[in-house]
Amino acid sequence: MFLKCPSCDNERSFQVKTLQMHVIHVDATQVDLADEGRPAVLELMCDECEEMVDLRDIDKELRKEIFLILGAG
Repeated sequence: MFLKCPSCDNERSFQVKTLQMHVIHVDATQVDLADEGRPAVLELMCDECEEMVDLRDIDKELRKEIFLILGAG
């Protein structure tokens, strides 16, 4: 597997920004988690220089592995 920042050549540390929806039920005595959706991957950035990394440019198997580890796949 191979992932590399196009700007600084970092190959080790990346930020993945996600969005996840949670549904809660509230009553007089408690708050309960009713449902939570799978996270959606919004963007991938180099953790060193914060340059955007295009997910479409990543090897299909690596992209699948990233989504799987995040619970988005």
